[in-house]
Amino acid sequence: MTRLSGITPSGHVHLGNYLGAVRRWAREDADGDLYFVSDLHAMTTPYRPELLRALTREQLAVLIATGVPADRVFVQSDLTPELTSLTWVLQCVTTYGEAARMTQFKEKSTGASVRLGLLTYPTLMAADILLPGATEVPVGDDQAQHVELARTLARRFNGTYGEVFVMPKAIMPPVAARVADLSDPSRKMAKSARDSIGVLHVLDEPDLLSRKVKRAVTDNHARVEYRPAEQPAVANLLEILAACTGDGPRDAAAGLDGYAALKDAVAEAVIEELRPVRSRTLELLDDPAELDKIRAAGAVRARERGAHRLASALRLAGLG
Repeated sequence: MTRLSGITPSGHVHLGNYLGAVRRWAREDADGDLYFVSDLHAMTTPYRPELLRALTREQLAVLIATGVPADRVFVQSDLTPELTSLTWVLQCVTTYGEAARMTQFKEKSTGASVRLGLLTYPTLMAADILLPGATEVPVGDDQAQHVELARTLARRFNGTYGEVFVMPKAIMPPVAARVADLSDPSRKMAKSARDSIGVLHVLDEPDLLSRKVKRAVTDNHARVEYRPAEQPAVANLLEILAACTGDGPRDAAAGLDGYAALKDAVAEAVIEELRPVRSRTLELLDDPAELDKIRAAGAVRARERGAHRLASALRLAGLG
């Protein structure tokens, strides 16, 4: 079994990414699993090349620092020749209607300068999945449609040209705390947030983390109880505290007699949870030769995983 998971460098890694995905990858890794930084996916909307490059390195370093096995991690663009070759083959078995009906394309293609990559990106994602022979792809509801397209294309290619691709399936990852923006609990913490005051980044200094938590919105009930419907902002803080300490959110509320005490506890727990990750990430970023070595080795292993599959697909498609 091969489980494939990716993270897109559209912004700095934040606490929600860490608790909801990266930490879980490190703890639940199994033989055959693969993890990648999907930098090509970050190019479907306007971006700055130098920032994309920096964020890609940062995310790679965070994955390694968190404990995701280095021999299972790679950067997507390091496989550009392989992925672009397979993407073209898959585009040639994809209909325009299949690409255009993707929900994310319909939601994001309302402007005047829509990039073609936004339309074709699901076939790149299909190539990401099919090249290494992934059997399971943990995704949220917003990406399940893309995995279904990968299944459709694999089935169509296999039926038309010959058996090459493993049939992947989307799986729902284990439920993790939904980390909301500290300044607005109605929206989730996001890498692309314009105002970062409510976003706790993995590489924020401890003092900054503390200040952000102290400025978190609460409510006027003046009591610390886990009641998500009535007190969403307080519930968010309790869920963060619980995720960092290993307690349940209701247990985390015990003994906290006010919002100041709650924020103090959350700030301390977040700082201690992120301290070793931040330290190791900065070490890797300060040692570019070591990070480059890890990255290069990951690219070689990922390339080897898909080489025979790509060669078979190209041959059966009439190329070479």
